[in-house]
Amino acid sequence: MIYSVVRPVADDVCTAGLRDLAGFVACISCQGGASVSFRRILIAVDGSPLSAHAADVGIELARSLGSNLALIHVVDPAPYVASESGIPATDIIAVAEQNGSRLLAEYRARATLQAPPMEFVRVGTPAAEIVDAATEWHADLIVIGSHGRGGVSRLLLGSVAEGVMRHAPCPVLVVRAQA
Repeated sequence: MIYSVVRPVADDVCTAGLRDLAGFVACISCQGGASVSFRRILIAVDGSPLSAHAADVGIELARSLGSNLALIHVVDPAPYVASESGIPATDIIAVAEQNGSRLLAEYRARATLQAPPMEFVRVGTPAAEIVDAATEWHADLIVIGSHGRGGVSRLLLGSVAEGVMRHAPCPVLVVRAQA
């Protein structure tokens, strides 16, 4: 595993690091020589194998640092609102929220820490909700997975990790897919 730390001069430097480096990319911006401590770590999960890997990394980091942990799952309502299934979007979103709660319970069970993790299930735009939760909870670090795609794939699919990096109130550890 390659660990890469990028201290961005501009957002584009960190974004390039996300697309071009293997392993982990930590985007940390410290003002005036401030020290960084990770007492409160927020891990974003979506149920994919990639987010499971990122969660494992974040849980192990929290365990080794003695940090408090919070888990977040965001239900993006956009696909459900546009659905032509005939089922009301509110019903589908409610089921997705329940599934998100079950997912977080699985990760909570994996996180054998001194204090049980906080859990957030939100509905909205994933990057914005993750940033909002990090702000509200006063997170010192956000851990998120990224597929690392660039170019047209990133433009078509969007990038939650990139959106979080650009707007996060704290450092972001982006965990790339295992090679």
